[in-house]
Amino acid sequence: MQCIFVNDKPIYLTTKVEKETDFKNYLLKDADIDLILQTLSKKAIKSVRLIGNDESKLMKSFKKKLPNVIAGGGKVFNDENEILFIYRNDKWDLPKGKIEGNETIEETALREVVEETGVGRLKIIKPLPITYHIFKRNGKAKLKITYWFEMHSSFAGKLYPQLNEGITEVKWLDTKEAFKALNNSYANIKMLF
Repeated sequence: MQCIFVNDKPIYLTTKVEKETDFKNYLLKDADIDLILQTLSKKAIKSVRLIGNDESKLMKSFKKKLPNVIAGGGKVFNDENEILFIYRNDKWDLPKGKIEGNETIEETALREVVEETGVGRLKIIKPLPITYHIFKRNGKAKLKITYWFEMHSSFAGKLYPQLNEGITEVKWLDTKEAFKALNNSYANIKMLF
């Protein structure tokens, strides 16, 4: 079952029909995104399930329903095994941003970490799960598809939050601090831990 978040509420893509309780079922092929967003805004509804026939085609079908924004980001570890976090919009997050020009997604992820935090000497270790979330820009819903990479850096210099992107703080957090920060983070970020 694949998952797309709207704030912290999930839209599950599935082939199984289950009896509705605190969620709503819709057929994927007929799904009206505005209706789904409206349904998810109701307090009693915890999730939406979009039902399709072919498990392998669910995400491909969903992606056609909204403009896609492709982004890359990093879960960066330092030599002390601390993780790099940013603080933006009163939430802890990981550095990420939109692809530009002819960049590869790896180049995007590396550039965004440097721009948002000031951390250099980055090395990609491995890809992490892709996350999906819906956001609104100028009243229009868009699907952000973020390709994540585990990275390492021996950087020990000063951290610089990218203020013009609304980032007010950048910090290396140890495991205990990271899990505390995740209590005030986004559901798609929690999936990377």
